[in-house]
Amino acid sequence: MTPRERVLATFDHKRTDKVPIHNIGFSSYAGSVILGREAYVGGGIQQWREAKALWEGKDAHQEYLERCQKDAFDLSIALEHDILRLEYWRMPEKPSKKIDDYTFLYGDPEKNWRLMRFDPQAELYQVVDQYPPKVEETIEDIEKLVFAQERSLDNYHPNAEGSPYTKSLMEKYGRYWAIRVNGGSLGIPYNSRAWFEAVAIRPDLVKRYLVVQAEMAVRSIEGIANTGARLLFGGGDFASNQGPFYSPKSFHELMLPNLKRITDACHKHGIYYLFASDGNLWSVADDLFGNSGVDGFYEIDSRAGMDLHRLREKFPYLTLIGNISSVTLHTGTKDDVINETLSCLNEAKKSGSIIVGVSNAIVKGTPEENIWVMVETMKKYREW
Repeated sequence: MTPRERVLATFDHKRTDKVPIHNIGFSSYAGSVILGREAYVGGGIQQWREAKALWEGKDAHQEYLERCQKDAFDLSIALEHDILRLEYWRMPEKPSKKIDDYTFLYGDPEKNWRLMRFDPQAELYQVVDQYPPKVEETIEDIEKLVFAQERSLDNYHPNAEGSPYTKSLMEKYGRYWAIRVNGGSLGIPYNSRAWFEAVAIRPDLVKRYLVVQAEMAVRSIEGIANTGARLLFGGGDFASNQGPFYSPKSFHELMLPNLKRITDACHKHGIYYLFASDGNLWSVADDLFGNSGVDGFYEIDSRAGMDLHRLREKFPYLTLIGNISSVTLHTGTKDDVINETLSCLNEAKKSGSIIVGVSNAIVKGTPEENIWVMVETMKKYREW
């Protein structure tokens, strides 16, 4: 089987020639360990790299984009991935001023700006100052945001032929490998108290917010399908190890109808829709993995109780990606890593419809020996 055939067979719940592999993400540090050179993959570090490239000019930015795609591809090939992730974090906004090598200013320096700084130790690129100063969000702010987003739908008309960039990736790689395409995100912001209040006392606002997200996703799906893509990686974090940030009733009434709209549109156009969230999702699992029509689940958090065997028994038509914990890689022993990797491979062989890999990013500072022992175990024991 080609990697593409292997992955599509997994989503069709058919036997494959060997266990498919896909690790969800990498810090630049982890990618560099594997490639033996600085790897242009990762999170905030990629946004900082893009800021530098944009500041240096059009040619530098184009060179940056080409380097990102090459390193992402080379990393997937080195790990024998069946699904290629060819895009990492982006921030294609040119800074208005360079402060130093790690710090850039965005916006109007006289009226409305934000200062962002890169932290090499954490590989994060974050706002460290801004004007006007950030104030706590209110429900009135949410109402204005929702109204503006609803108005913006009047001018949202994605190309029915799809993104030229996605089409180029599919033409270059998509005949042999399965390609990860990001889209169809759906979620309620969880970093603001006002949104939690809105779920409780203004669910109408939250519903309108989710309707806009779903509508944007639905309008884009035909174009995604016309590029030849078959896997849409969507979803959005909404849980901790203790459970979702809002009640199962709120999920059922607010999230489920909009999620169903997205999956129905995907299925109409021959696309599998995957949902991602860390955390313990069992209290909403029947809606999320059953009633919604979701085809796949990634970022499966074993330390929050999301067990492959239990998921496979309860949801036989759900394809699962991941379940090797980033925490085990980062803090465990080599034996811990081997045992967890083997456990996932064995469950995939036993139950089927499982693509094995790390459920989230391999973070900076992960011991190199742990990275390599996971890679070697996967390659050695993925055969039936």
